[in-house]
Amino acid sequence: MSDLTLTRICHSCALIDLDGAVVLTDPWFSEKPTYHPGEPVAVAPDRLPRQAGVFISHGHYDHCDLKALAGYPDKQVPFVVQRGLAGKVRAAGFRNVTELAPWQTTQLGPVTVTAAPARHKVPEITAVLQRAGRTVFFGADTLYIPELAEVVSRFPHIDLALVPINGLRIRPLLNKQVVMDAGEAAALVATLQPTVAVPIHYAFTGGVIGDRLLVKHDGRPERFVQAVTDLAPARQTRILDPGERLRL
Repeated sequence: MSDLTLTRICHSCALIDLDGAVVLTDPWFSEKPTYHPGEPVAVAPDRLPRQAGVFISHGHYDHCDLKALAGYPDKQVPFVVQRGLAGKVRAAGFRNVTELAPWQTTQLGPVTVTAAPARHKVPEITAVLQRAGRTVFFGADTLYIPELAEVVSRFPHIDLALVPINGLRIRPLLNKQVVMDAGEAAALVATLQPTVAVPIHYAFTGGVIGDRLLVKHDGRPERFVQAVTDLAPARQTRILDPGERLRL
């Protein structure tokens, strides 16, 4: 069986190594007022390993930190992004960009990338990454939506699922939820039936002012683990610290 290794950097930013081809997801390496990773950032952009490509689910700063990523030296590295983001990526100096809508497919080097549905505060896609018989679902920071059930009908065997869990709510917008919570993420795991599920998007904090006035969230990955135990007891879960590697 081919190698599959996950290294979490922070938040939804991770390195997914599919048999030697590494894909960076939703880059976030810096912080600014009301946007704090809430955990160490495991690696700087100029210390990243060579990338087969970069996947960006949507244009929010904590998933699309192009100013910091400009420190990555290979400006020809291919990107796959949500429709409408190509100009922003090219403006940051990266020239090889493909936009996808749900169920469209392209390549990041030897890795096949299929965009999947998502719903968030802004247009977004999730992704299925495949190479050498391995399949990874990357959930970015989507809400739990019925359309995600189609992922399992198209990809019946998923080795690894990265799922957001903090249930982020935007307070000024009538407490509107924009990210799935731990229980909803566990329900998605029960649907997708991955071999291993890893929680992402939970340590984020808006800081003292942001958390008090702007956002509400739950950063306890243990809630997700317990919910998966209740809803999908045959599925394995792993909580990864920044920089920690998981090899399947």
